[in-house]
Amino acid sequence: MSLRPLVRGAQWSRAAFQTRYQTRYNLSISPPTTLTARRGLNTVPKCPEPTCNCADTPSMPLGSSIDQKANLNGLIAAYAQQVLICTGKTDWASRIEEDNSGDNLAADLKELLGRGGMFSDPFHNVSIVNASFPSAISTQPEIQTTSVYLVPSFKYIPFLPRVSFDSAQALVKGYLLPKKLHPMNDGLSPIHKDRLTRNETYQNALYGVRDVDDVLVLICGHGQRDQRCGIYGPILQEEFERQLPRAGIDVLQGPVINESISTPQLPGVAGLEAETEAPATARVGQISHIGGHKFAGNVIVYLPPKHKINAGDPHPLAGNGIWYGRIEPKHVEGVIKETIINGNIIADHFRGGINQEGEIIRL
Repeated sequence: MSLRPLVRGAQWSRAAFQTRYQTRYNLSISPPTTLTARRGLNTVPKCPEPTCNCADTPSMPLGSSIDQKANLNGLIAAYAQQVLICTGKTDWASRIEEDNSGDNLAADLKELLGRGGMFSDPFHNVSIVNASFPSAISTQPEIQTTSVYLVPSFKYIPFLPRVSFDSAQALVKGYLLPKKLHPMNDGLSPIHKDRLTRNETYQNALYGVRDVDDVLVLICGHGQRDQRCGIYGPILQEEFERQLPRAGIDVLQGPVINESISTPQLPGVAGLEAETEAPATARVGQISHIGGHKFAGNVIVYLPPKHKINAGDPHPLAGNGIWYGRIEPKHVEGVIKETIINGNIIADHFRGGINQEGEIIRL
C-alpha cells in the first residue's frame, strides 16, 4: 500500500497514515468513550415486549437475511458531525452524490469534504446522508433551496440556495469544520491549518438558522442500496409515527418553515407558552445508507439538548444520538419507552452513539 501524502503540501508520518486507514476501516483511533461509566447513564439488556398490536416483521428476499448473531456494540463509523439533507424523497441512487445526475447538495459537500477536496481532513469525518424530510419553503419559491439538519450540534439550516456553490462552502466553513484540529495535523502549514479550521463568521451568510428541539427518529430506507433497508424503512417509519403519539409525543409533518403561510398570533398564546411546558415533539424520516445493511432495521434516535423525561427533569440522553440495529416493528414501542421516554440504552440493539462533543459512544 502506497504511503504517499493524501493532502497536498502535507508531510505525514507513518503513524498518521496508520491512523488514516484506521479511520477508513471504521477502527477506533483512541479508546472509545464509555457512556455508562462517564455519565452515569443506564442500560436495559433487551427491548421490552410490546403491549399492543404492531406490524408484522417483514420477510426478506432470498439471499438477503438479517444477521441475528453478531455483537452490535461498536459497529458504527466514527464521525464528528452528520448532515441530514432534506430531499423530500424516500429513496435515492445507490451513491447519493449521483442522484439527479449529480446536481445535488450531497455531491457538493462531498466535493468539498471528500478525499482531495478543498477541506479534506482524514481526522475529521463528516457523515453526509439524504433524508426524506421536506425542505423549508421560502417567500421566494422560484429560488430553489435545500434545508439541512446538523447533528449532534442540533442545528437546522432552512435555506441553502442551490444556484450558488458559496452557500455550500459557508455551511462547511461555518458549521462543519472542527474548531480545533486533530494533533495529527500539527505538521501542516499555517495556511493549510487555517483552511481546515472552522470560521464562524461564515455562519452570517446562512439565513434563518435555528436550534433543533424535536426528537429526530431516522430509519435507513435506502432501497436502491440494499433491499433489506428498503423493506424495513417505510414499515418502521409508519410504526414510529403510530406509536409516538400513544406515548405523548406529537409527530410533526411537513416543512419546519413555510414562509408562504402567515400564521396570526392568537391573544394570550405568548403568556400561555411562558406558563406551560410545550409538549414533546418528534420528526420521523427515512435516510440513506449509514452502513450495516445486514443489521436492518437500522435506526438512529437524536434527542435534542432540551429534551426532558416525563417528570420534567433533564433527559439522561439529551444531546446524544443513539444508533440501533435489528429493530423490528415489535421493538418500536420499547425504543420509544426506554430510550425516548426513560433515557435508557437498549444494550441488545445498541450499535453505538455520539454526544455533542463528537465523542463516539460504546458500551
